[in-house]
Amino acid sequence: MTATDPALTALSQGWCALSLLHGKIEARIERALQSGHGLSVREYSLLDVLSRQHHGPGGHLQMKQVADAVVLSQSATTRLVTRLEDRGLLTRYLCDTDRRGIYTDVTEAGLTLLAEARPTNDTALRAALDETARNPELAPLVRTVEALKVPAQAVGSA
Repeated sequence: MTATDPALTALSQGWCALSLLHGKIEARIERALQSGHGLSVREYSLLDVLSRQHHGPGGHLQMKQVADAVVLSQSATTRLVTRLEDRGLLTRYLCDTDRRGIYTDVTEAGLTLLAEARPTNDTALRAALDETARNPELAPLVRTVEALKVPAQAVGSA
């Protein structure tokens, strides 16, 4: 294939469209979460991912799994965890069976904020999808997103 190959051009245009859709959705949700709850999209995502953990075997996520789920590097995830811990929304403690392991849990204050922010996130997502669906080039991607039925625990587990 050459740089002017129509297949490469179509692939590149598809990627640009997907990136544009993501950017529009994320910007809309970011504004809504920041103004309504003082949360960034990444902070909301981290609280959401960690709130789905459970106690018992395999119940807690390793930092790499958390980083993958919120699409950040491990160091950026650690900084994010620290910021939310400083705000009293998360807590960290040593693993009972492996003292090298550190678990991160959402505090009651974090769960309360997450519950308050979830409708804001969902409303902003719906509004962003509705607005973007009016763009003929992005409408097929919106329909694809709307058709996805991915369980939350599957996100970031690949």
